[in-house]
This record gives sequence, C-alpha cells and structure tokens, in this order.
Amino acid sequence: MGKMGKDYYSVLGIQKGASEDEIKKAYRKQALKYHPDKNKSPGAEEKFKEIAEAYDVLSDPKKKDVYDKYGEEGLKGGIPGGGGGGGGVGGGNFNYTFQGDPHEIFAEFFGGRNPYQQFFGGNGGMDEEMDTDDPFASFGMGGMGGFPRSFNKRGHGGRMEKRQDPPVIHDLRVSLEEVFNGCTKKMKISRKRLNPDGRTTRTEEKVLTVEVKKGWKEGTKVTFPKEGDETPTNIPADVIFVVKDKPHPVYRRDGSDIIYPKKITLKQALCGCTVEVQTFDGRKVPITPKDIVFPGMKQRVTGEGLPLPKSPARRGDLIVEYEIKFPERLSQSAKDTITAVLPES
Repeated sequence: MGKMGKDYYSVLGIQKGASEDEIKKAYRKQALKYHPDKNKSPGAEEKFKEIAEAYDVLSDPKKKDVYDKYGEEGLKGGIPGGGGGGGGVGGGNFNYTFQGDPHEIFAEFFGGRNPYQQFFGGNGGMDEEMDTDDPFASFGMGGMGGFPRSFNKRGHGGRMEKRQDPPVIHDLRVSLEEVFNGCTKKMKISRKRLNPDGRTTRTEEKVLTVEVKKGWKEGTKVTFPKEGDETPTNIPADVIFVVKDKPHPVYRRDGSDIIYPKKITLKQALCGCTVEVQTFDGRKVPITPKDIVFPGMKQRVTGEGLPLPKSPARRGDLIVEYEIKFPERLSQSAKDTITAVLPES
C-alpha cells in the first residue's frame, strides 16, 4: 500500500499485526524509557510525545484500522478517493490530529492520579518488561492528576522522589547460654509514622521479635524491613540487629568452639596430672594431658562446644587453654632438688 508518514509500529518497537496486549506492553516500556523526568537526553521529550501518539492511534480499533490500510496520510484526511474509497472504514473520511497531552495519556495508562503508587507500593509487576537497569531511579511519585513537569530532588510541593534511608543498626547482645539453647528476644523500638494526611507524623512504639537460633555466630544479622522513621519524603529505613556476644565469666567463644581457660600448677604441668574440665552444659569431663604442659598449650575436647548454626544437632569443640600457675617462692632445698633434676637447656 506504500504507507507514508510516521511508522507508529516502529515507534513502539513492535511489528504490524501486534496484539492489543503487545501494544500495551510496548507503550509501557517505551513511555517509561523516554519519560522526560527520567530521560534527560535531547529529543526524549519529542520521542515521548511520538510514543503517546502511536499508542493513541494503535490502541483505538477504528484509528488503527484506518492506519493499517492507509497509513498516516489516510488517517489525517488523505484517504484516496475521499469518502468513497474508504470501503467500510467508518465512513472513510478521517481527519485525525493528535490532540492529547502525552503526560495525561501516561498518567491514565498507569492508573490515574498517582501512576507510580504501584511501583513504590511494592506490588508493581513492571520490572520484567524493562530494559533499563533501574527505570525508577530518578522518578518522582507523580502529582495529583499526572506528573509535575519538572522535579526538584529536595522537593517543593507535589510528591517527589522517595529514597530509602540508610539502615539503622543495633547490637543484639546474647549470652553464650542463649546461643547454646536458642532463645526469643523482644526489642521495643520507637519510630515515627505518617498520619493519614501524608504530612504530619506520630511516634509509635513497636515490639520486634527475634528468634535467636541455636549456635548463631557473632555478626549474624536480622533485618526488619522499613521499620525506621517515616516522613513525607522518605522510604523508612530497614532496622538491622547484629548479634554480639555478652562477655561470659568463664568461657569465651571462637565461632562454634568454646575456649575454656584451665589453671594448673607448675608441678602438674611438669609431672603430669588429670584435670577436670567443666563442659558448657555443666558436666565434668576428666582429661589427662599426655606430656608436659607448656604455657599456651591447648587441648581439644570434641563435640562439647556450641551447636553448629547450619546443623544444630552437631556441636563444635571445647578447647582447653592451659594457664600455668608458678609458685611465688621456693625453699632453698626445693631449688637444689630442681636444679639437680632439670636439664640445663
């Protein structure tokens, strides 16, 4: 037919004969890509308008029918043979001019007053059709009845871009007993929440519950999404609790192992001994070092540590760290005896 003028199909990036659904998807994708508040390149505004015009024609069955048969010329009043040649195309004599505001078409397509609510509300299903990395990176939420023509990031009036505040991080102090057995921790937080007017805030208290699992290691993070302060201009911060060990009077831990300092005398260290080691859950286990115990020596008791976080039925080890207690003074005869028996080097 030798269609002339604009090719609305290639503007939307689709083939002639595309279904209604494909036309909608193509408009959605292209309009988001070239929206002047997102796309600052020269010509984006014009392209955005062209996309709106293409959608205006192709989404209307009557206009689309004329356009498919006679192209832009026919659509805008140049159907060959005037009225008669139209042959069943709604009277034939079409005189289409694009009157729409591309921003209104955009707002209407995305649900009226607040086209971005679905994205920021977290239930928009748009991402899979995007070919840009982050289609909303520099978008605002839209004004009442469409988009403000320009956005100020800090915002005056209208609803502007919302960015999430950085996470609020709290230490979650746990004792070794709590890590050994698992426990429930309840933390009361106080945070600001927006009132229904969308401008003023109120302070609310909320209890956040963390189930500390057996064997959790220091540094384990628990995130409560968007529980931080809410203001008219932000997305509330995530609140993150990070596990930190409380000091224990006897033991300390190294991952899933428990370190148990055990004091012995110099005599025991040199002459041999059997020591009783108290396990973390209160039993006493006898241990006999095989040889001389020297300062800083460690001995491992398998399976007496903390539960392993990924398989709590299994446990780490108890590591005995020997501390040797030297005598404060020796009699001359003891010194003589020791001098006689100990090697010089």
